[in-house]
Amino acid sequence: MSSSPTTEVTESALASLNPAQREAVLHFEGPILVLAGAGSGKTRVLTTRIARLIDHHGVDPAHILAVTFTNKAAGEMRERIARLVGDTPNGMWVGTFHAIGARMLRREAHLVGRTASFTIYDEDDSLAAVRRVMDRLRISTKQWTPKAIRGAISGAKNALVSPAEYATLAMDPLSKAASLVYEDLERTLRGANAVDFDDLLVLPVRVLQENPDRVAAYRERFRFLLVDEYQDTNRAQYQFVKLLAGGEGNLLVVGDDDQSIYGWRGADIRNILDFERDFPSAAVVRLEENYRSTPQVLDLANAVISANTSRRGKTLRATLGSGDPVTAVATLDERDEAEFVAEEVISLSGGARALKLRDIAILYRTNSQSRALEEALHKRAIPYRLIGAVRFYDRREIRDLMGYLKLIANPSDNEAFLRAVSVPRRGLGDATLEVLAAVAHEAGRPMLEIASDGARLSMLRPAARQALADFAALIRRQNDLAADSAVDELLRNLIIETRFADHLKAGGPEGLERLDNVDQLISVAAETVADEGGELGRTPLDRFLQHASLSTDFDRQNPDRDAVTMMTLHNAKGLEFPAVFITGLEEGLFPLRRTHDMPDELEEERRLFYVGITRAMQKLYLSHARSRRRNGETLQSIPSSFLQPIPPALLTQRATFRLRGSTRAVPMQSAMSRRPGRDVDRSFGDSDIEASQDAPRLVKGERVRHARFGSGTVTELTGVARDMKVTVSFDDETIGTKRLVVQYAGLERGFE
Repeated sequence: MSSSPTTEVTESALASLNPAQREAVLHFEGPILVLAGAGSGKTRVLTTRIARLIDHHGVDPAHILAVTFTNKAAGEMRERIARLVGDTPNGMWVGTFHAIGARMLRREAHLVGRTASFTIYDEDDSLAAVRRVMDRLRISTKQWTPKAIRGAISGAKNALVSPAEYATLAMDPLSKAASLVYEDLERTLRGANAVDFDDLLVLPVRVLQENPDRVAAYRERFRFLLVDEYQDTNRAQYQFVKLLAGGEGNLLVVGDDDQSIYGWRGADIRNILDFERDFPSAAVVRLEENYRSTPQVLDLANAVISANTSRRGKTLRATLGSGDPVTAVATLDERDEAEFVAEEVISLSGGARALKLRDIAILYRTNSQSRALEEALHKRAIPYRLIGAVRFYDRREIRDLMGYLKLIANPSDNEAFLRAVSVPRRGLGDATLEVLAAVAHEAGRPMLEIASDGARLSMLRPAARQALADFAALIRRQNDLAADSAVDELLRNLIIETRFADHLKAGGPEGLERLDNVDQLISVAAETVADEGGELGRTPLDRFLQHASLSTDFDRQNPDRDAVTMMTLHNAKGLEFPAVFITGLEEGLFPLRRTHDMPDELEEERRLFYVGITRAMQKLYLSHARSRRRNGETLQSIPSSFLQPIPPALLTQRATFRLRGSTRAVPMQSAMSRRPGRDVDRSFGDSDIEASQDAPRLVKGERVRHARFGSGTVTELTGVARDMKVTVSFDDETIGTKRLVVQYAGLERGFE
């Protein structure tokens, strides 16, 4: 075989791999499991393997299917492969499970009661549909929220439990209510020519399970399968892969059981732990050399994850030289913690070893923790971007315009109809729309069709009938334009016809901001181009709607913007930063309180901590507070039990100035320093922090007197230091029970 330029490139790429990586790439046929530790170069393995399949083995790119977990990863994979083989791998399918499922459904829509122009419902659309079904079935939305019902149905779908099967399994009241909605919801979605996000996984599985000819056709088409992040697959995704691969197919899965963090939304770690059960002849390769982090970060990560028992076992080894020690920081409260982080960000971004702000990430367990951190950064004029805030496509004005576009593309979409017909206002009240919905449901026809049928709506006043007919005519005109028009052109025309800009301007200064978002939507539409010769849909509008439905805010982030990144630990998965702060490491917050009685969930929380640690490349900070305001109360905290297995030699301990100088803080035993025979916290290298001699030492049941309310009995104490509150039941029945701030109450003690 003569050497070509592309062959030389792939051989060069192969030569740059370590032995374990090379073993995974050189594996040709049959199943293989690649256990890829954090930062071990799994993307390089995947892209080099695909390039070698094409270049060395002569595999047609159209015979390759690669599944990623983010759209961004899919784009990067295509670009890397193109560089390796010298050309775009035309015909290869690369994308997320949802994107690939949607693509398959466009081809097979008739097998699941849809057409190729089906609408993909987002979370709000799905909740609205559930709420409408609940109203129709007279299931109280006060007793069961649509979100709870939707969550139960989503769990059933991802476990591949049909409505009929779910009805037989429903035992508790919530499940019984959900089973009724589930069955009706399926009919509603089919009638609207729509699918929800879960259906993008479930319906392709149904197509393959119920149509042997389609299984055979797709196995013939996709002779080589590669799946990334296999540890986070749920049952529907697992079945999809298994059906396409067959018993001994050419399947490569890459994953890390130590980074399985989505059990709460259906991911099953057993899929990776028991891979050889499904594929007995599978080869197993471990990637343990880490190219991302310093030895100090990895030693700590290995110490933390070793406490888990449900794992296959591996140890990350650093390829980088020694770096800075990991810093554990004790703070007084969440404000003090935020102040420390902000000051440290300033320190990191200055001096000879200055980092860019975009090189720094602040991670937390729950979104509610971001407030104090945001305030501290804002006070110092430090730019930041908040991942996980309102998604661009979830902003009200964007959702309104997307409602129009969805209805234009799919006139059967009743949820899109209800959104679009209400903005701008057309003099159509809720009562009118309820009548329209009832008539459409009775007729078994879409609401848009009935809106133009005045004879069926004779019970409505003439002005309402005319408004509905005008709206239907508007959508028909836009539908005619959509067949050939670019989406940005369609949007501009729609905005003019509906006077949408005037509608937003009427909202005052906020309306001008919303207009900017509309301009951005038009720009996004102009940039969206056809993919794979139009396979994703029949028109530019179809393709744009699918792109929008499957996009995330990560896809929209500008990597060149110099700003600190703030996000939850779950959102940090797959990312890396030179400097990382993991905040709020306290019992009850991280790990969450509920996990202590559930070993599997506790191990998942520890894996989440491990994920956070391994995002850090050079510098890592772990912080916790002595007290934290939660649910309106200031509560004492103790450091997270996750810190216990960490050998003291792996951490440099620091305490903030406010904590060291405070005489108000109550002594607290550190989880990091609990050892037999050691009852006080000396983990910070400072003298013990004593309680203030002036602080009232009240106890429950104690008698006290207030200058205004008289004598009473202490019934409850909450909070610490200046935030301590006391509930007193006063003897005077006209006074009753009062909740007071101890510092200002002036209570006298010892009164009978």
